[in-house]
Amino acid sequence: MENVVFDRIRKQIESDDIVLYMKGTAIFPQCGFSAATVQILSQIGVPFKDYNVLEDSDIREGIKQFTNWPTIPQLYVKGEFIGGCDIVREMFETGELQEMLEEKGLIAA
Repeated sequence: MENVVFDRIRKQIESDDIVLYMKGTAIFPQCGFSAATVQILSQIGVPFKDYNVLEDSDIREGIKQFTNWPTIPQLYVKGEFIGGCDIVREMFETGELQEMLEEKGLIAA
């Protein structure tokens, strides 16, 4: 069961440049941390794929084991786990997130 879920997660994070596992959707976040992460990505103006973990209990539990990270939201860029809300917010405030997105060719310098 675990491998099937991990395979699905791998496919999801490889099929889009920026992937956000969150509670709710980008249009209708269902937790403050997810909403804050969506807001940051929207402010940067970068397109991303969102997955609502509340609609899929396999992914909801699987993603925590996949990254060994206990909380949601979780942000991936080009298949790489970046972190949750606090890390994303901190990286955004220092400019590190924008720099990383520039280096990966996802936003213009």
